[in-house]
Amino acid sequence: MARLAGEPVPDLLIDACGWVAVIDARINIDLEMERTIGQANWILPSQAKKEIDRLAKERNDLLIDLLATRSTILEHEEGHTDDVLVRLAQRLGAPVLTVDKVLKRRLAAAGCAYLEVVRDRSLRLVD
Repeated sequence: MARLAGEPVPDLLIDACGWVAVIDARINIDLEMERTIGQANWILPSQAKKEIDRLAKERNDLLIDLLATRSTILEHEEGHTDDVLVRLAQRLGAPVLTVDKVLKRRLAAAGCAYLEVVRDRSLRLVD
């Protein structure tokens, strides 16, 4: 999905379970992002970062360095991870990378988009 010169780069919110699903499916995140939404600013709420850091203590394959170098971490949002992601998705107009069924229902009810991992090891944008 090529962007025109001067066109703003969209934001993408990352949920911990969405990141883990990308890793577990061995998705080429760069190719799939380009195919679905194009280049994006990755935003990782501090709540999701804590969840990923906790999981990384049990697993060493979560590509934490890649996530850290590409993401902007939002430290100042208060609340449960899902609440923060829904609020940010509404405020920023940004899709959320997630596989959490409850969160996807909440996002859809709020009129927000999400990126999900599908069985053929790709991403699908649900808008």
